[in-house]
Amino acid sequence: MLLLAGQGIADARRCAPTPWDEIGPFYRPNAPVRNSIGKGYVLTGTVRSSADCSPIPNARIEFWHTGPAGTYDDAHRATVVTGKDGRYRLQTSPPASYGQRPPHIHILVDVKGFEGLVTQHYPKRGAISATLDLVLVPESEQGDGGGNGRAEDLVRPGKQHR
Repeated sequence: MLLLAGQGIADARRCAPTPWDEIGPFYRPNAPVRNSIGKGYVLTGTVRSSADCSPIPNARIEFWHTGPAGTYDDAHRATVVTGKDGRYRLQTSPPASYGQRPPHIHILVDVKGFEGLVTQHYPKRGAISATLDLVLVPESEQGDGGGNGRAEDLVRPGKQHR
């Protein structure tokens, strides 16, 4: 019995919601749907529910980051949609530093029935790949009845982020 209780705690820890990070000033909605925006770095993972760790299919994930010159451009923007198994894959070039910030990839996740997420991934120096599961919180049943257009709510000026 103690083993089962311990396993439940481990599962809950494993599916803690992904922490929010700033969206930054360079977000532009409606990035092109594509899973390749360069070569040299592959980011994969599964979008999951924090309620039970189950995979979330059809989640829309937008990515954007600096190109090799250290500037944001349309060539380094993409939208990927998760499969039935909640998995995603993005092939890209390693992001460059921007100002005083370390290399990073911005991520916005949106799917009906879950709170939207804005976060960032910080590739390790010299890495050619990484796995990043994105864990979303189910929308409250007591919510406003929304469920559509949450991406716009995430980036609305003045919106308080979690």
